[in-house]
Amino acid sequence: YCKGKLMIYNILLLYYIAINVVLFVVMGIDKYKAKRHLWRIPESALFSLSFLGGSIGGFFGMFCFRHKIRKYYFYIIYFLFLIIHIYLLYRMFF
Repeated sequence: YCKGKLMIYNILLLYYIAINVVLFVVMGIDKYKAKRHLWRIPESALFSLSFLGGSIGGFFGMFCFRHKIRKYYFYIIYFLFLIIHIYLLYRMFF
């Protein structure tokens, strides 16, 4: 039983690391495209990655790339999804 639970912890940890890295990189790519007036990544895609657990990567991407920092709804949505994921993880493990 303990081995199975530990494996679930490891899988979830790897998942959250991966999805946050993905959103961080996507924010960087979108900033690059914005500076060069290229076809942009839709905001719905950024929000979808946040919904899937990438809120922390989204916040880091916002500040590291100085991208979407004037759009208040990004703060709200990223924070809301972060709280939801923290709650779900808490309910799952405690």
